[in-house]
Amino acid sequence: MLLWMAAIFFMSNQPSEALPAYGPWDWLIKKGAHFLAYALLAVLAFRVTREGPRPYFLAFLVAVIYAISDEIHQLFVEGRHGTAVDVAIDSLGALTALLLIYRSKS
Repeated sequence: MLLWMAAIFFMSNQPSEALPAYGPWDWLIKKGAHFLAYALLAVLAFRVTREGPRPYFLAFLVAVIYAISDEIHQLFVEGRHGTAVDVAIDSLGALTALLLIYRSKS
């Protein structure tokens, strides 16, 4: 989980001019990457919290708090900006992954 958090930090620490552009697909690809990155973070956080109390809630909380901290971090990266929309997309990715885990156990 910590390695994946470091990878997210590394990716979000890149200045805007270092990021590839995907033409008309740019927004969809980049927001999709947000969704998937935090879905994976939630899965990894669930693996850490699954033996404790309220593992789904704690895994979701880890992902959302990290998403918020990542967007705040991006405020200090050249050409980047943190947005509430990205936090919402990240949170939706985390929630979706955790719901899939929950449903697969039912």
